[in-house]
Amino acid sequence: MTALALERDDFRSILHDRRMILFTALAVLLVLVSFLGLGLGATGVPVSRILSVVADALTGRVATGGDALIILQVRLPRLLLGLLIGGALASSGALMQGLFRNPLADPGLVGVSAGAALAAAATITLGDRLLTPLLGPLPFSALPVGAFAGGLLTTLGLYLVATRSGRTSMATMLLAGVAFGALAGAAMGLFSYLSDDRQLRDLSFWSLGSLSGATWTKVTAVAPFILPTLLAMPFVARGLNALSLGEAEAFHLGVPVQRVKAIAILLVAIAVGASVAAAGMIGFVGIVVPHVLRLVAGADHRMLLPASSLLGAALLVAADTVARTIAAPAELPIGILTAAIGAPFFLWLLLRRQGGVAL
Repeated sequence: MTALALERDDFRSILHDRRMILFTALAVLLVLVSFLGLGLGATGVPVSRILSVVADALTGRVATGGDALIILQVRLPRLLLGLLIGGALASSGALMQGLFRNPLADPGLVGVSAGAALAAAATITLGDRLLTPLLGPLPFSALPVGAFAGGLLTTLGLYLVATRSGRTSMATMLLAGVAFGALAGAAMGLFSYLSDDRQLRDLSFWSLGSLSGATWTKVTAVAPFILPTLLAMPFVARGLNALSLGEAEAFHLGVPVQRVKAIAILLVAIAVGASVAAAGMIGFVGIVVPHVLRLVAGADHRMLLPASSLLGAALLVAADTVARTIAAPAELPIGILTAAIGAPFFLWLLLRRQGGVAL
């Protein structure tokens, strides 16, 4: 065996060990954060009781007691929803950063968040005014359905704008997304102006993001959209790795560049649209998590995408646990905490890329 082959085998062994250490650490972190999420709150529940209640539920036995009701009907669906949404937002951020070849990219760049927010504002404000007199009170599901549809339609429109002669310009999509975000912000301001007090409270609370409305119904509605996208994202990892060299280079390596772009944008639209529809606007998770992992594990998307899902899930569950315990019995919107963490990190990242502050 040649020296080059030995060096290649050593590199693969080191890379495999590095992946195992990273994923083991993230899995342990996720388990710890999940137990904290189930146990902490206005009513504390010990770990032994959590294990007992969950074991009874898995074996079909009926768990009794107030803490069993709290875990199974309140905290467990909230935990699962947080895991799904955190994983979706973080892995979508990693995918978008690879697609744009820019660590400052965010899922909101493709217009999903702006479209979902605009559709939700229209549902809250215009639904009561136009549809309620005809159809009666709108069901609670009307808001997430409207937000999800708005995110998908917006992304489709931006994709069509940026595609010419079978080629999608990511720069054009970025600029179109920024323009639509500004337009959607103006429209949301108009809806806020037209809202009554109740509608304004609903709109404000939804725009800040929260997992407080988590139910088993919402979990089962969101999971069929988010889980398949999380499983599908690693399959575009090789294409993203090739795109990091440039589109022309990726094309000469045999990568179907246009197909990779279309699939990546569709996956982000579905994952982020479903997340925003279920929990409202939760920012900065898609920026912070992938960049932290890039600093630790490098830019290989085969490792970065699944690792982002794990760390994003852990981060959002931890933020939600803090949000509902720091001011108990009141609850902070989770978007406030993620912004408080993400905004300083984003500023630090900008300053780091520029080499410091010019005085």
